[in-house]
Amino acid sequence: MSDDAVLQEEISDNKNRNEVRCVFCNSLMLREKQGEYVEETFELPLVHQKHAKDIKTIETEKHHHFWLVYDMFHFENIGFSNTVDTIKYLICADCDMGPVGYHDIENKKCYIALKRVRHGNAPPDVAAIKSV
Repeated sequence: MSDDAVLQEEISDNKNRNEVRCVFCNSLMLREKQGEYVEETFELPLVHQKHAKDIKTIETEKHHHFWLVYDMFHFENIGFSNTVDTIKYLICADCDMGPVGYHDIENKKCYIALKRVRHGNAPPDVAAIKSV
């Protein structure tokens, strides 16, 4: 199934159809219908830095599909990093893996990258975990 088909499967009335969970520990991050689908472009640091030559070099990847959460209290289980410029990165509060998204402190909105999380109640896919 293509990425676009999977993406459309997760959206219902422009909201997340299923629960949003951590790909590593399966912790519930966001209940269904709490995130609004938006297309934004944002570069998130890689979960696993692959080729960093020094501590100041952060490898990133662009993401375009996000769940927008207007109120941080709608999350079930999310952690916030220290502030970097005007951004706090979002991580799983149970296993500390991430970032799965970011919080913009200027507009107080949170964005969860669809490709950094699991959707629904199915057990984690080990192959998917290795690709993150």
